[in-house]
Amino acid sequence: QVQLVESGGGLVQPGGSLRLSCAASGSIFSGYAMGWFRQAPGKQRELVATITSGGRSTGYVDSVKGRFTISRDNAKNTVYLQMNSLKPEDTAVYYCNTNSGRLVWGQGTQVTVSS
Repeated sequence: QVQLVESGGGLVQPGGSLRLSCAASGSIFSGYAMGWFRQAPGKQRELVATITSGGRSTGYVDSVKGRFTISRDNAKNTVYLQMNSLKPEDTAVYYCNTNSGRLVWGQGTQVTVSS
């Protein structure tokens, strides 16, 4: 069973940057299109960025376009989310999973944007 471990979150001021990582166990990782999700307090989990299995195509929700960049390194079984120009509304727990959320969810990593 593939396990997902997210890391890289923290407290950052508005306008700052963070780079999240998601390490996946299991050799089948490279066959999955992956996504980064986030869940803010009192809100549903939302998909914010996606990347195809080979990494050639990406997609973003409008609220993060131009600020977030998703990438992956299949040799390391890792997917990344570079987050720039962070805003307080980006505060959430961030998770990675396949685009359809078919894998067991990891613990996520907390991102807090506050002055």
